[in-house]
Amino acid sequence: MSEDQYRVAAETSVEIPAPADGEVWAVGAVILNLDGKAFAQKRSPHRRLFPDCWDIVGGHVEPGEALLDALAREVEEETGWRLRRVRRLLGITTWTGDDGAGMRHEADYLVEVDGDLDHPALEWSKHTAYDWFGPGDVARLKENRAPGEYLIHDLITKALQDRLDTVQP
Repeated sequence: MSEDQYRVAAETSVEIPAPADGEVWAVGAVILNLDGKAFAQKRSPHRRLFPDCWDIVGGHVEPGEALLDALAREVEEETGWRLRRVRRLLGITTWTGDDGAGMRHEADYLVEVDGDLDHPALEWSKHTAYDWFGPGDVARLKENRAPGEYLIHDLITKALQDRLDTVQP
């Protein structure tokens, strides 16, 4: 794969953090379909981090990898779709998992993708299901999460609300 394979367009106002040396970063993508629903996939029960929980597309940034390149790579690896545009930064979070890898920083984006949204090519060894979530479905994103661990729910709710705010007269 060429170095330019994952170059994507980003709105000029999109903040893209520059990781400092030694920082561990992850990226996440909230993807909306034409009906305005957000994509989430369920992590398999044997995953070390957040087993059997709903998650957005994303993952760890490799050392020396740019955040948007990591975002494009993760979208393609986890869904088979191609990242077309980064619309906006939904938030930056710092968290520590129970996997012993220490503190991570995570940048989550609202994005547009190309591909067959009805048929994602999931990594079935890592995920057991996928679904599209609208405003009436977001409570399901809290399944198997402890109180206070509602990052995915909150990100998708924010993206859905932002979309509603921009399409209403």
